[in-house]
Amino acid sequence: MAPATRSKPSTPAPEITIEEPTASTSTSYSPSPLGAGNVKQRPRDGSRSREDEVWDPKYAVDLAVDENVFLFVPNLIGYTRVITAAAALFFMPYHPKACFVLYSVSCLLDVVDGQAARALGQTSKFGAVLDMVTDRCTTACLLCFLSSVYPAYSMIFMGLITLDFSSHYIHMYSSLATGSSSHKTVTQDVSRILWYYYNDSRTLFVFCFANELFFVCLYLNYYWTSPVFSSIPIPTSLLTSDLAIAHPKLIGGLVQAVKNVTWPQVVALLTFPICAGKQIINVVQFWKASKILVGVDIAERQAAREAKALNTRGR
Repeated sequence: MAPATRSKPSTPAPEITIEEPTASTSTSYSPSPLGAGNVKQRPRDGSRSREDEVWDPKYAVDLAVDENVFLFVPNLIGYTRVITAAAALFFMPYHPKACFVLYSVSCLLDVVDGQAARALGQTSKFGAVLDMVTDRCTTACLLCFLSSVYPAYSMIFMGLITLDFSSHYIHMYSSLATGSSSHKTVTQDVSRILWYYYNDSRTLFVFCFANELFFVCLYLNYYWTSPVFSSIPIPTSLLTSDLAIAHPKLIGGLVQAVKNVTWPQVVALLTFPICAGKQIINVVQFWKASKILVGVDIAERQAAREAKALNTRGR
């Protein structure tokens, strides 16, 4: 069936001859919101309703010249994030202090660009995707480096990279397939965990910040050798207590561990529970997105069977 022609109620629609759509795509013409005449559109593949439409790619490319979204302030901040992250990766093998500062700046700018976008009314799909791609790539590069300096745990780091990329990709794809305006739009009936995670910006910040900080501390631990408590004397009462006498190896080992602990190790211990929680959220995100895509498949297959049955009865 050819798509309907839309027009303003006050103006009669001009007669337009529209070719019968093919199986892969169909087009229609509707008034441009910018008053530029008729605009080519096409149905959105995988949307809940085939009546939903998106702008034709060629028209979208032409629009990019009229209002330069690439130069929005939040997106300029996003480019700065990319530059600082790349510089951090450059210094990562041999200059940990410079790497730490640059990587921290890149992560903190992730908060700034979101606030700037909302304050200036310059939110954009391009900016949202740029943020996500930057986050995924910087974290993956850091985990790759950790795999090289901690080879015994390389499989764990590779698994974390895989989980991070796959969960965010399938979640983004399921959002597009269901016509969601943003991958952060999650309702409680879909997943209460994801709703709490995405709906509260403070919760999202804490999990993302602690997750990155844990991995950064693992990186700094490879270079940092100064103990926190090296100058603090161990009380003699602890070493001569009944517990120390009964378990000398255990108490001696604990005392030695406390004397040798570094600041990166302390912060890593504090942020590890939140980092582990972030991985659980990634698993939930992957599973819920998989169920949504399966539901879309079932709905489309059912609609195809019903359409086939109607065509059969109409013959």
